[in-house]
Amino acid sequence: MTRRISLTQYLIEQQREHGHIPQELRLLIEVVARACKRIAISVNKGALGEILGSAGSENVQGEVQKKLDIIANEVLIEANEWGGHLAAMASEEMEGIYVVPNRYPQGEYLLMFDPLDGSSNIDVNVSIGTIFSVLKKPEGSAGVSESDFLQPGSSQAAAGYCVYGPQTTLVLTVGDGVVMFTLDREQGSFVLTEDQVQIPEDTKEFAINMSNMRHWDTPMKRYVDECLEGSTGVRGKDFNMRWIASMVADVHRILTRGGVFMYPWDKREPNKAGKLRLMYEANPMAFLVEQAGGAATNARQRIMDLQPTQLHQRVAVVLGSKNEVAQITRYHLEAEQQGA
Repeated sequence: MTRRISLTQYLIEQQREHGHIPQELRLLIEVVARACKRIAISVNKGALGEILGSAGSENVQGEVQKKLDIIANEVLIEANEWGGHLAAMASEEMEGIYVVPNRYPQGEYLLMFDPLDGSSNIDVNVSIGTIFSVLKKPEGSAGVSESDFLQPGSSQAAAGYCVYGPQTTLVLTVGDGVVMFTLDREQGSFVLTEDQVQIPEDTKEFAINMSNMRHWDTPMKRYVDECLEGSTGVRGKDFNMRWIASMVADVHRILTRGGVFMYPWDKREPNKAGKLRLMYEANPMAFLVEQAGGAATNARQRIMDLQPTQLHQRVAVVLGSKNEVAQITRYHLEAEQQGA
């Protein structure tokens, strides 16, 4: 019989054998995982749980909030605020940071999350998910402030996501590769199902919202045009296109079988670097992808090298199979040099 390793057992073994995971970080990851199980239950109930539809409000980005966005945000805050592992939290759904109340002990970590990625898919029964990122609070800072969160992605202590689909899968890195756990609904525990996940360096699959093509910059159009030309074009191979409109689901596919995901800058909001959030989406996903042997850039430089200046900063994202990301990035840098 195959040995079944639970998330808790895996984390404890990593802590004992390799010293990768401090005890406080292990406990924090376990709390986040439990919160994700609660969110998964709400997602699975669907219309029966009266959680579908709009909440009639907007988040800090001006996006219409779904009922489940708010529920997931509250679940993550309530689960994490009392454990003693955190100093503060930040969420895509909240304007400012959430400092752990004085009635609870404060820890040394900072938690950021997109409580429910892919909100447009909630009502149509397509995979959605929770993305999270863990930072260490800077040493020597009195109290905790928003500036404590403004660390580059390379400073992350852990990152991951939970995808709520046909299976509920938790994907995690603590800087030593990527592992996947599947929720055993009968036992109520996450079980290790894949260790040392690797993204192939080459791919024939790309993910992008083609309806926005007219708004893209020239190098992005060039890359996609070459993919569409297939085996008769300069790439010499036929590509498939995939787009789920849920970053968690698109990245999960790439971690599972390769591919490249693109959410580029476009002309509709020229003053914004991109659509996705650096702190809640791009950094944690970049950490996971790099740990699985892939690459992640903003089409010009490594995402995890970017120095955040705002909590809700946006960024262009190109991530996945290393050689495709390199090609897209090269096209953008060449175009920049020619325009100089």
